[in-house]
Amino acid sequence: MFLTFKDRPSSSPYIERVWCSHTHTGGVFYSMAEGSLELVVTQLAGLCRVTLRGPVTRAAPIVCPANGEWVAIRFRVGTHFMQRPTALLMDHNDIDFPTVRDKRFWFAGARWEIPTFENAEGFVQKLAREGAIAIDPTVPATIEGDRPVLSRRSVQRHFLRVTGMTHALFRQIQRARYAAKLLCGGTSILDVVHSAGYFDQAHLTRSLTRLVGPTPTAILRNEVQLSFSYEHEPAPQG
Repeated sequence: MFLTFKDRPSSSPYIERVWCSHTHTGGVFYSMAEGSLELVVTQLAGLCRVTLRGPVTRAAPIVCPANGEWVAIRFRVGTHFMQRPTALLMDHNDIDFPTVRDKRFWFAGARWEIPTFENAEGFVQKLAREGAIAIDPTVPATIEGDRPVLSRRSVQRHFLRVTGMTHALFRQIQRARYAAKLLCGGTSILDVVHSAGYFDQAHLTRSLTRLVGPTPTAILRNEVQLSFSYEHEPAPQG
């Protein structure tokens, strides 16, 4: 595969994962549907770009250039930026922040040091301390299946406001990404149907072509390049 990834977990309450990638040659990869916000630093052709990416509700093929490097902070679902509603970032309505020469970028009227793979936690801690990001505890509690204190309608409103999508759609995306990861690891299609909680192979195929991009067979045969993913437990079924 032309696009290689490295990632690590994080102890930060705001960060789900930190990952980096690079390319030697160019190519096309499938950008899978994603329920999280990401802050991505791109190094390409001597230029640096800092981008806030919103959640994505459908898969899409993306042309990826050669000789690029990326570092990304994937935020835990429930983390949101105070000055930019997540709904406005949905489906590739990303924001590129202006960068300056001293490895900093402009955000919220101030200059911030561009984060690296190693110092992501310190950078995000400063964001939180300055009030740039916050966590709505209703969202992670809903994902974990905790008994809500609020009414069901209030929980749904919180989830939609913070994530830009319904809880039902978020679960569909998580299940599809989990199924794709199993297929990449060599799990048979029928076993993936069972493990990920799909009704049958046709149900799996419809979900993956919409939310991941390729068919289950193409993923199982490693015929395609997918965007960043990692092993995690499936989302609750329903």
